[in-house]
Order: sequence, then structure tokens, then C-alpha cells
Amino acid sequence: MTYHINFEKPIHVHFIGIGGISMSGLAQILLDAGFTVSGSDAKRTELTDHLTALGAQIQYPQKAENITQGIDLVVYTAAIAEDNPEFTAAKQQAVPIITRADLLGQIMKNYKMPIAISGTHGKTTTTSMISEVLLYADKDPTLSIGGILKTIHGNIRVGKSDYFVTEACEYTNSFLSFFPRISIILNIEEDHMDFFHDINEIRASFQQFAQLLPADGALIINSGIERLSEITDGITCRRIVTFGADPASNYSYTEAAYDEKGRASYTLLRNGVPSERVTLGVAGEHNILNSLSVIALTELLGIASDIVLHELSVFSGTDRRFEWKGEIGGVTILDDYAHHPTEITATLQAASHYPHQTLWCVFQPHTYTRTKVFLKEFAKALSLADKIILADIYAAREQNTIGISSLDLLHELEQIGKECYYFNTFDKIENFLLENCINGDLLITMGAGDVVKIGENLLGI
Repeated sequence: MTYHINFEKPIHVHFIGIGGISMSGLAQILLDAGFTVSGSDAKRTELTDHLTALGAQIQYPQKAENITQGIDLVVYTAAIAEDNPEFTAAKQQAVPIITRADLLGQIMKNYKMPIAISGTHGKTTTTSMISEVLLYADKDPTLSIGGILKTIHGNIRVGKSDYFVTEACEYTNSFLSFFPRISIILNIEEDHMDFFHDINEIRASFQQFAQLLPADGALIINSGIERLSEITDGITCRRIVTFGADPASNYSYTEAAYDEKGRASYTLLRNGVPSERVTLGVAGEHNILNSLSVIALTELLGIASDIVLHELSVFSGTDRRFEWKGEIGGVTILDDYAHHPTEITATLQAASHYPHQTLWCVFQPHTYTRTKVFLKEFAKALSLADKIILADIYAAREQNTIGISSLDLLHELEQIGKECYYFNTFDKIENFLLENCINGDLLITMGAGDVVKIGENLLGI
């Protein structure tokens, strides 16, 4: 039976892995609500230092002794194994334990307008777009974002209004612990195949997520999702709003164009009828779709169109999403979090509109299972770059029990005739780039691991 927090009676909550992007945000919300917060992590970071400054007690590294007398509740993430010393100690001491998703769901219940943004791709960018609009509209929202938003100098903002905006991730079915009143489903594709069995299981999870909405809630969903009715039929909420490339959607677009940096603009279609011109401050067709969901949501909330259009035009993205890092020797360096073939395709297509001579992509595959499942799809997506450099696979939460490596991806790319290289250290990659990139080239570091360091090292930042 899940432990339920009484927010009128703050307690001592301990976070195992408090330095994670989501965990740190939830810890900050509890601190603001008067809770005593402790936690642990492998090492100090800017996020943990920020929490310490706010009053959290954080220990390094994780160890059983961190579970002390007086802790009322322990929170953990899917990345924490059951043999984790703190998890084991909490169980032995009969301290209540809940998941990060359970805590987030309980926090959502404290707001009259909890909004959840889900989908295989685009959650962080779309959540950030929505956040910027709500901030500019003076709605004083509480925000929980999966990336760093420069406007709020972090990933969390604690507001005083009824609005709560969060990303909703399907991994380990965590979003099924949420209590949204409005949900967005951006897309549904295969991913997290270390947890899900197949695409049908993923679709079933999203259908259950849609079922969470109350009768007076609303679902905003991409009309391009295959067999859409399987997701929407039988759900409780009576209001379903569609967006997408199909002009039959409630919100669609036509006359898309891109400027010299790949930033998109388009004519908005409301129920097929041309309306105002929308200009985005971010690149790529995928961001057109993201912005349509934002327009659909903000019109439901009654936010003035001029506020929405202004913020979409000035929103330049979050950290690690087609982020301009700098220029050295005439070589422009961008960084992107893309770690799924669909995301890679979208990013490299956006880059094609960016001025360049040669498009270089340094790709760090993320997890062994994802690399194996999508090996051919990764090769096809990466082939949109002129030259590809592969780093070792970033293991994240996994062990390599399936015998896969970046060399397998190298062979796939070579078979389709692409110029591709593999190096087993970042130093070797950086030296190769220094010797081979020339004035006018565009270099993108790509992946959900620490590949961003390569560009930053080259730039000396």
C-alpha cells in the first residue's frame, strides 16, 4: 500500500539519488513546503549544491548509514536497484518507501490545474515552451522540467498559483502514478525496450495514461499517432483536441518555411482554416508539431494569442536541445540530447537548414539495449550527416550482457557507404576533430550521455 503524504503536516523525506534532474526538483518543492529534506548521491553537482544552499542535508556517496533515525519517508527512482544499500536499510528499518513518480503524483493533487506533457520525444522542449508562455502571462506556475530552462536558471520553479506543469515519462509506467487534469501526448514510438516488451505494450501504457484524466479534463493528442482511436476510445475525459500535420486536425499548419538557422515559421490552421503566421525561435519540423500542442493547450487555458505567439518566437530552446555552444576556427559547434533514431533524424534534418560546408556528427549511443534494438535505424538516421564519429556506448543503468558495441554501428554505417570513424576515448575524438574540421563546417555532438563534453573541451568552456 502506497504511503500518502499529508502536505499540511511536513515530515522528513530522504531522497536516494537526490541529484537527478527530477529528484532535485521534487526535493526543492518539498523544501519550499516546509519539509525536512535529506538525500544522497554519488557526487556533488551544481544541483546538489543548490539544494544544500536551500537547507537540504546531502551525503556522498550512498550508504546504509545515511538512513538515520527520524526519517519518515524514503523516495527512490527507477535507476535505484533493490540491492542499493540505502534502499535495503530503509526496508530493514521499516521506513515507508515510495517511487519518484508516486511523490510527483501526490504533489500534483495539491493543484487545481495539473498539466502533464508526455510522448516518446519532445517532452522537455514542449514543457519548456509551455512554461515560458505561462511565465510571460503572469500565471505564476509551479514547473518541473526534464532539462535546464535558462529563464528560471534550473529545472524547477515553485509558484503560488493553481498551475502545475510537469513532464510525464512512460519509462517503468511512471506516468501512471500521476493525476493530471490536462494531458498532452506528443507521439508514441518504440523506446525503453529494456522495460517494454513491444510497441503494443507501449501503446497500452499511453492508453492507460489517457484514462487518468477526469471527465472535466482534456486530452491534447497528435493526430498522426497510428490507430489513434485505440488510445482515445473509452477514456473518461470528454474533451479531446487533436494537433498534427493532417489539416483535419483541430490545430495544423501549412506553408512551413525555415530561416538561415533552421528556425521554423508556418501558417496556423484552426480546424482547417488558415489563421495567423507563427514564427518559432527553434529549428525543425518537429518543433512545429510541439508548438501546435502548446497553442492548443494555451487556448484551452484562455491565454491571449499575442502572448503565446510572442513567447514561441523568442523561445530559443533548453540546454542540450539543438543548443549553440560556440565557434572555433570557423567551425560552429552545436549540442543535442537526441538518443533515439527519430530524434536524430529530426535534429539532422533541422541542421540541414543551418549554413555549413560539411556536417559532422559525433554520436554517443545511449544504453546497450537501445543500441541493439535500433541498430539499423540508428545507421539510417545518422546517415543524414556527412561524416560521423562514434564514441563508446554510454551504459547509464545497464551492463553489457548482450555483446553490443559502437563497432557494430560503425559496420552498419560503412555498409551503407557513409564515412564513419570510431574512437574509444573523448581525447582521441577531440584530436581527430581538431585535425579534420575546417572553416565553415558544422559539428553536432549528440547523445543522452556526457558527449557534450567534447564540444565544450574544444571550445575551452
